[in-house]
Amino acid sequence: MTETGKDTTVVIVGGGVAGLALGHFLLRKGVGCVVLEKHTREYVERRQRAGALDAGGVRVLNEWGVGEVVEGHSHGDSDSGVPLLIDGAKRWWKMGDDDEDDVDGAFCPQQILVRNLIRIFLRDGGDLRFGAQDVSLQDIDTEQPLVRYREPDGSTRTLTCDFVAGADGYRGVSRTAIPEDVLTCFSHEFGYAWLTVMTEVPADPLALLAVHSRGFAAQITRGPSASRLYLQCPLTDTVEQWPDERIWSELGARFGEPVERTGPITSKQVVPLRGVVFSPMSYGRLYLLGDAAHLISPMSAEGMSLALHDADVLARAVIQQVEKNDPSLLDSYSDACLNHTWERQASAVQVTQTMHDSGDATYEGEFRKQIARKDLETMLEPLAVPHPAS
Repeated sequence: MTETGKDTTVVIVGGGVAGLALGHFLLRKGVGCVVLEKHTREYVERRQRAGALDAGGVRVLNEWGVGEVVEGHSHGDSDSGVPLLIDGAKRWWKMGDDDEDDVDGAFCPQQILVRNLIRIFLRDGGDLRFGAQDVSLQDIDTEQPLVRYREPDGSTRTLTCDFVAGADGYRGVSRTAIPEDVLTCFSHEFGYAWLTVMTEVPADPLALLAVHSRGFAAQITRGPSASRLYLQCPLTDTVEQWPDERIWSELGARFGEPVERTGPITSKQVVPLRGVVFSPMSYGRLYLLGDAAHLISPMSAEGMSLALHDADVLARAVIQQVEKNDPSLLDSYSDACLNHTWERQASAVQVTQTMHDSGDATYEGEFRKQIARKDLETMLEPLAVPHPAS
């Protein structure tokens, strides 16, 4: 059985940070939208994903009146407050003298941000449909795109709309609706991977990074009773090569002291580090945002902030079209977001290479290691300057 859904202005495919933020922004201005998420609410709210928000990301949320989603997670020393261990010696990041931000970044795990966005979106009357399977986009190059999907009960729904926002991630269906001869993929492989490990062990401090001759390592909070561990490893490594005992031992070696284990390891994955940008970020009435349009090195911790930037730009463009019949911001959406994305990619490549090249020299050689160490020193407080007491 097929039934036709009610028309709406924007159909948003994907209920992650990008899609939910866009839905919030449109809802605040009275622009009709429907968010389609293929997973169940329970799955989405439990799904553990990495992420932190920079000051720009928090500012976007505040400007749209939804800053409450990160309340309790902001921290005033987001730059200097993350210690870095260099061969076991603790160092502190240099504070920027020209930092004009009047807003703090936030250690808000993506899982918590998504959970809060869902709760507030539904509270405010948003239309969020979980379990939307087999989504397909049609007629996106016409004035009335169609979005079809299958309900959890097996029935097929069709939504007509003015615009489609593809926020369903790197492996989503939205981007595949753009003809292959229109879309260009730019990518960079860093030549190494991270073993990412979820543990039921709290992080204290909330984030700890390490540069060591054995490779990069980190422990980042994922809430009050969990953290994610990161260990640089060759691209050819497999999860089977990393039993639990080896993970804890290697983390301790790179941190310079044993790590207390108060809970089990719950998952492991080997993730190659890379950057990806798709261009253009729009085609017809389809607009890509978040991971559907770009992946950034996780070393930069800017994935969520990039997603919020895209949502902010697209929301303002749609609102201008709806309220003033002015398509200029929609026409410039792709160029504006790509310009910002490439700026952040440039920064991400620099910090990723600096942090990894300055550790294990077997990847890029001793010459690059020494250069990276000098670059790293420019980012850190001098050894003679103690970190101010918290």
